[in-house]
Amino acid sequence: MHLTLHADYSLRVLLYLAARPGRLASTQELADAYGISKHHLVRVVQTLAGEGFVDVKAGRSGGVALAKATKDISVGRVLRAAEPDFELVECFNRERNTCPIAPACGLKGVLAEAREAFLAVLDRYTLADLVGRSRGDLADLFLPVMAP
Repeated sequence: MHLTLHADYSLRVLLYLAARPGRLASTQELADAYGISKHHLVRVVQTLAGEGFVDVKAGRSGGVALAKATKDISVGRVLRAAEPDFELVECFNRERNTCPIAPACGLKGVLAEAREAFLAVLDRYTLADLVGRSRGDLADLFLPVMAP
């Protein structure tokens, strides 16, 4: 199983904001902190805002901030919002499945059970847990922000 960059970056944005509470961060700042594309982060922030995880303030002095307390942001919920699907194999999608053994195969059920176990573990953790499990110097490890 491999998370999409969209899901990975969603968690990274939330970790960045949680590590620097009480301040707005621009998408450029977030992109610079991880050395990733601002263009991709704009879409990530849109997803996070649409799901109510972050607030976005437009304008020159705007930016992104957490919309909720870190203890109220479930890691499992973030991943469900950011991943387009959790179709581990082709047969999870009835419309696109071309596997001829799908009607008789026992693999799909086992993989579905494994996927649910994966999500159940993530549902037990919040953004506060991730910050709590991180080293104290987490905020120092972000790449330096470029001057405008």
